[in-house]
Amino acid sequence: MTVVTLGAHTLDVLARPVPDVPDGRDTVIVDEIRVSAAGAAAGTAVALARLGNDVISVGAIGDDDLGDLLVTIMSRNGVDVSGLVRRTAVQTAASILPIRPDGGRPGLHAPGANLTLTPGAVGPGLLGAAGLVHLGGPDVTLGLNDPAFFEMLDAARGSGTVVTMDPLSTRPEPLGAAAAFLPYVDHFLPNEEQAATMTGEDDPARAAEALLARGPDTVIVTLGRDGSLVATGRDVRRLPAPPVDVVDTTGCGDAYCAGFITGLAHGRDVFEAARWGTAAAAVVAQGLGSDARLTGLDAVLRLLDAL
Repeated sequence: MTVVTLGAHTLDVLARPVPDVPDGRDTVIVDEIRVSAAGAAAGTAVALARLGNDVISVGAIGDDDLGDLLVTIMSRNGVDVSGLVRRTAVQTAASILPIRPDGGRPGLHAPGANLTLTPGAVGPGLLGAAGLVHLGGPDVTLGLNDPAFFEMLDAARGSGTVVTMDPLSTRPEPLGAAAAFLPYVDHFLPNEEQAATMTGEDDPARAAEALLARGPDTVIVTLGRDGSLVATGRDVRRLPAPPVDVVDTTGCGDAYCAGFITGLAHGRDVFEAARWGTAAAAVVAQGLGSDARLTGLDAVLRLLDAL
């Protein structure tokens, strides 16, 4: 199955462990510094490719060194980057993430070219030709919130394409805008904070029920160490996360989406596919960055025995 990832493309620079930001010109010696493809589209694209999928990624990046590096990383991992458009007047989106010893991740972020993405970047017929389209961070690629793009999604779904969506922000305004995409989505994968912000419901099950009413067939609320909650119109199940030593939570949501999509591509139902997502996220949590330790599907399937 060919998967199109569409939306936010970001370059992450990560360092760990960083217990405190130093004062003045002091230096903190860390164990590791890495650069990785991130953003809810680019990070998911790399994870999908590592899990054995054919992936085309569509987004907007700057015509700069950051963009060159992001393209190199994605291409080296087997992602088709022909759908990326280069902008000359704005930088590639980037984040600096000092990872705390407990895996927490405060960040510094420049949204850059993600804000310039429009439906014009999507090639004719691309979405309809894909087996699955993943909308990664449409809440921060505001130019996609356009009737022309919704028509593309509607036509693609009519031809059999499955659409998944994962928001990126935790702020009320962009998440409110993301709600416009829900009637055109089959499977929606927010985290607990995003689901609560979008619905006003602190209980994940009630939040999932409210989101289901807006259009998706499935809502999966990811719960970090507590696993995830999978809700359809007929059933609600909680899936535990396997016990692992958490190094960094960066990219766990992207990995969950990639594992879930891979499960669907292998013919699994949404509950079993969600187990694949949970295991993929657990693999990534054990290393630094959004692609850490995700060497292939076998590494994910081995963890399923712990669920």
